[in-house]
Amino acid sequence: MGDLLPLLGDNWFWFVVGLALLIGELLMPGIFLLWLAIAAGLTGFVNAAYNMSWQGELAVFAALSIVLVMASWRFVRGQHRPKSDQPDLNQRQTGYIGRRTTLLKAISNGSGKVKIDDSVWDVTGPDMAQGTPVIVTGVKDATLQVKAVE
Repeated sequence: MGDLLPLLGDNWFWFVVGLALLIGELLMPGIFLLWLAIAAGLTGFVNAAYNMSWQGELAVFAALSIVLVMASWRFVRGQHRPKSDQPDLNQRQTGYIGRRTTLLKAISNGSGKVKIDDSVWDVTGPDMAQGTPVIVTGVKDATLQVKAVE
């Protein structure tokens, strides 16, 4: 450590910032401050090598922070989505695909209503009269897509 201090000279500021951010990372959940701490440490090394102005140091820190956070976000985003054995758990309307029912309200201008079990659902499809037997062919948002039973 004693050999490192003369090399750094007055460039210790970014290393202290990096250490403070690492301590903050340990105290708070998540991994966001880790990338800022790495950016601060790298900024310290760049400043030690090129002896930049404070504006240059700040620009290097900002650029490295953005690059590291964006890169980590793209990597971590896909890692924390657990695969479910029940992907339609909170989307009960997807369970209605293939279900037969009758129109509660005629489909006019592409919009109508059906009753399935104890729920009334908005439906889309070709214009049809009330009471027409239909089959659910798909779901978009919370609206069922239907067609006439053949």
